[in-house]
Amino acid sequence: MAFEELLDKVGGLGKFQILQMALILPSLMIVVCHSLLENFTAAVPGHRCWVHILDNATVSDNDTGILSPDVLLRLSIPVDSNLKPEKCRRFLHPQWQLLHLNGTLPNMTDLDTEPCVDGWVYDHSLFSSTIVTEWDLVCDQQSQKPLIQSLVMVGILVGGLIYGHLSDRFGRKLILRCCLLQLAISGTCTTFAPNIFIYCLLRFLSGCSIAVIITNNCFLIIEWTRSQSKGMVLTLIYCALSIGQMILGGLAFVFREWRTLQLVVSVPFFAFFLSSRWLVESSRWLIITNKPDEGLKELKMVAHRNGMKNVEETLNLEGLRATMQEELETAQSRTTIFDLFRTPNLRKRIYLLSFVRFASTLPFFGIIVNLQHFGSNIFLFQVIFGALTISVRCLALYPLNNVGRRPTEMFFLFLVGLSILINMFVPQDMQTLRVILASVGIGCVAASHTCFSVHQSELLPTIVRAKAAGLDLLANRCAAALAPLLMTLVVYLPPLPWIIYGMCPIIAAPVLLLLPETRNLPLPDTIQDVENNKKFSRTVNEKDLYIKVTKF
Repeated sequence: MAFEELLDKVGGLGKFQILQMALILPSLMIVVCHSLLENFTAAVPGHRCWVHILDNATVSDNDTGILSPDVLLRLSIPVDSNLKPEKCRRFLHPQWQLLHLNGTLPNMTDLDTEPCVDGWVYDHSLFSSTIVTEWDLVCDQQSQKPLIQSLVMVGILVGGLIYGHLSDRFGRKLILRCCLLQLAISGTCTTFAPNIFIYCLLRFLSGCSIAVIITNNCFLIIEWTRSQSKGMVLTLIYCALSIGQMILGGLAFVFREWRTLQLVVSVPFFAFFLSSRWLVESSRWLIITNKPDEGLKELKMVAHRNGMKNVEETLNLEGLRATMQEELETAQSRTTIFDLFRTPNLRKRIYLLSFVRFASTLPFFGIIVNLQHFGSNIFLFQVIFGALTISVRCLALYPLNNVGRRPTEMFFLFLVGLSILINMFVPQDMQTLRVILASVGIGCVAASHTCFSVHQSELLPTIVRAKAAGLDLLANRCAAALAPLLMTLVVYLPPLPWIIYGMCPIIAAPVLLLLPETRNLPLPDTIQDVENNKKFSRTVNEKDLYIKVTKF
């Protein structure tokens, strides 16, 4: 925690931090597009079986030449319980006797039908092409879409665990640059995937880099920011992610062909890779990993950019060693992921944070990857949800800074669950009300994620922060991978997935009471800082109380 003293000297929020954010925020806006890309590239359009008398341009059984396409469709495709054409079955032979019915429908179960052995005809009014239409991921193959979405989430999980460990060992900046290049290459190659297997492999590789780009960018900002401004900075980061959702909705509206959309959101990462060379490595991480010379160099550079001219002369290696003596002694031993579980306070925090992350992520992805459940205009929904989350995240900043981390997050988690559970009882034809409730849910879950990220960063020590972020991603991506798979439960009970989505955040809300409040506390740097948390918190609170009393 002594690094806060050095940060106060060089400037905890100034020109340098603004420039650092200017380099980071554009990549965050676009990287979020990749995690939600299958909302559009894997959208399922309206479809029916290909039928000979209607879709064969060279042969026609319509001898009279006066039957309309709608009539021919009725002769060829049975209707479902909603009197809509079946999507996965067709009549074995045209049912000409249906022409002579006077408004009465025969028993469709008595008529011979067969699967779509000749393929499908798709509605291209919304999308000219998706991976669903290109590789026929419908009917018996419809389960492949949630599997693909889950595979991307699994990639994010695997990448978070591997690259999280490497980030603590080799630095935030180096691993970030590697992931930017990996996403640029794998994302661009996905555009030219010849089959579903290659597509899944490349999307998995893209997923491996997505979360690390977000987390390491966050580290390169918050580890250079003073305690009082971390809430505001992380809110800006999450607002950038919300802007990314809006950008994705706009791009998907303009580029209706999935390969074009895939290319458009992938090529910018080559530019982000090149611009990332100007990012500054975390001095906090450099010192904690026993590289005080490099850390001092970065501190002097930051002081110069922030206009702290006199401070550069007082910053020296001896002063740094005196200030960070405990942290430098800790840095002599290399940490592993098992260090997260060796001490009681840190172990307790890891378990509780992982549970809350899982419970809050499940409803988020339950809503966001099932936009078609709320209506047909998924482009508009994506933009609305993005704009709404920006507003709610900004509104959450006030209680976050003035009321506290825990009560603010508990409030938003409860609203998330309540909005989802209420939405189950709203009829499908009341689309406006369903969209409003879904918007409330997605806005509140976004606000809770912002609060959680601020709280989490203040609970985990610098020396194992990236490793802990990898475990956080484990909980996050397990929930993200499970969210689309839960929709397969609708065959047993249609509301069941939404009951699960709604109950999880309500159960998680009171769990936050088991974690300490961290408002206005500095970031812990070592595991010992976490174990001494009670003593430190009491000292800070007494100091704050003294200031408040003497002020009046």
